[in-house]
Amino acid sequence: MKSLQDALKHRVGLGTAPLGNMFREVPEDEARTTIQTAWDQGVRYFDTAPFYGAGLAEMRLGDVLSQYDRDEYVLSTKVGRYVTEETEDKEGLFSHARNNKVITDYTEDATKRSIEQSLERLKTDRLDMVFVHDVSPDFHGDEWVAKFDEARKGAFRVLSQMREEGVIKSWGLGVNTTEPIELAMELEENRPDISLSATQYTLLNHERALQRMMSTAEKGDVDIIVGSPYNSGVLLGGDHYNYAPADAEIIGRVNQLKEIGDKYDVPLKAAALQFSTAHPAVKSVIPGSTRPDRIKEDLAMIQREIPREFWDELVNRGFISANAPLPE
Repeated sequence: MKSLQDALKHRVGLGTAPLGNMFREVPEDEARTTIQTAWDQGVRYFDTAPFYGAGLAEMRLGDVLSQYDRDEYVLSTKVGRYVTEETEDKEGLFSHARNNKVITDYTEDATKRSIEQSLERLKTDRLDMVFVHDVSPDFHGDEWVAKFDEARKGAFRVLSQMREEGVIKSWGLGVNTTEPIELAMELEENRPDISLSATQYTLLNHERALQRMMSTAEKGDVDIIVGSPYNSGVLLGGDHYNYAPADAEIIGRVNQLKEIGDKYDVPLKAAALQFSTAHPAVKSVIPGSTRPDRIKEDLAMIQREIPREFWDELVNRGFISANAPLPE
């Protein structure tokens, strides 16, 4: 089986949340072409989740990847939610999702059920990495600690056992805040060895992650995968920041970054990808897209030459923390 490191030819994988019809309805041919283009460009790491379109992203990914040798790619999905045959009205991020009802549950039985469903949708017999999804304040508010405890007694135990038995290679958390990852790394048993941190270690947002999460991960030999490196697209001129409408302050900050980028002929996409992967704890970055041409662009941008003066100005003007590792 291809190792994670071997799969990260460009240190760029494909995040598939947009392929679950996040924000808009994505035609089937567009979704398939996006995945196929990623494969043709050499991407060999793919991340997905049942939450993405009530299983839609997993189904689309499975349809394309099942034609290839399973040893040639690395696959991660998530637990904490499973999909039922009941229907429900959709709203929020995935208002265009399949209408199947999605249940949030971090218990042992639900974890096993979620994995079984994912394997079927992905048309595979094994998973490389599994992340416990959204056990965090942004989804559960003040109840997140109770949900974390439910996961600790349920999902964490199941995934640790699967790792010990060699059924999966690694497991961890997949969240949009730093606190759950920090807490999980302090556990004496059933500790994660990898985690997916979305929106929290980016060019636009990294101070909180540097305070504790990144250094603890590096010292504890816990790998970090960076999701949503463009903070839901606002860094590239979009109108969403961390899955919600961007306010004027954020847009103003992005505009200032763009001005500096224009000064040195540095696209913010290149800066974002290279900044996120410069930290030694980070093993991969997984931007999501539904546009085939953007996959090619991502791979080109992570290799684009960026002058040191660009990074120096960002540090001097306070856009990048002085404690953040910078690209070579």
